[in-house]
Amino acid sequence: MTNKLKYFIGNWKMFGDNSSLKVIKQIYKFRTDFKTGKNKIVICVPNTLISFFEKKIKSKFFYIGAQNCHQNPGYGAFTGSVSASMLKKVGAKYVILGHSENRKSGDTNKIIQEKIKSALDAKINVIFCFGETLNEKRSKKTFSVIRNQILGSVKKNYTIKNIFFAYEPVWSIGTGKTPNVDELKKTFNYIKNEIKKNFKTRSLPIVLYGGSVNHNNISMFSSISEIDGFLIGGASQSAKKFIDIIKNYYK
Repeated sequence: MTNKLKYFIGNWKMFGDNSSLKVIKQIYKFRTDFKTGKNKIVICVPNTLISFFEKKIKSKFFYIGAQNCHQNPGYGAFTGSVSASMLKKVGAKYVILGHSENRKSGDTNKIIQEKIKSALDAKINVIFCFGETLNEKRSKKTFSVIRNQILGSVKKNYTIKNIFFAYEPVWSIGTGKTPNVDELKKTFNYIKNEIKKNFKTRSLPIVLYGGSVNHNNISMFSSISEIDGFLIGGASQSAKKFIDIIKNYYK
């Protein structure tokens, strides 16, 4: 079960200002000139930059996204929070939900479930993150953790074609360590089978990998057809590093 279209999604985290538009423009120019493979690029930036960047970039293969939203669908007394509908109005086409950093700050499966519904109702595509910790991996709980997070966060009536499932083992994020090829193949087949088994969807589920992806190890990932794209952290803040990842994927 594979998709021909590949996605390269950047998560800038707490990084960037208006001058960072040069990074966006360099990546955009590269993708405009790039003729190898069918792919789309999404750069998820801080909320302060969404409208500014979105107005500068108009493309069917390059989108600006957000990194989180509040679960309340509209306005409310939630100081410092931003709803999915507010993100939609400033131009966000995607939003990352369920990231391990947000889970660590208090996001439960139930809260993430509500956030996903809010984003889908606002017509924003969801990049839903999930994955096991190092202790859970060592205890051979990877599959049970994945299943619990998916079924606890995604309801059966959600529009699955608008949800990108991003497997991000927590122990891999920012550590330089990644699962090996056999582990990834088994895990991605498990994830896709679980999605097909538990949700009504005619389209193939889009499942991404995230965790210490860089220009050196991307060639290893490119050999795994089950992976439909990548959620890239720190390396996406640099136009050169992000571009090199895409180039090396197609070598």
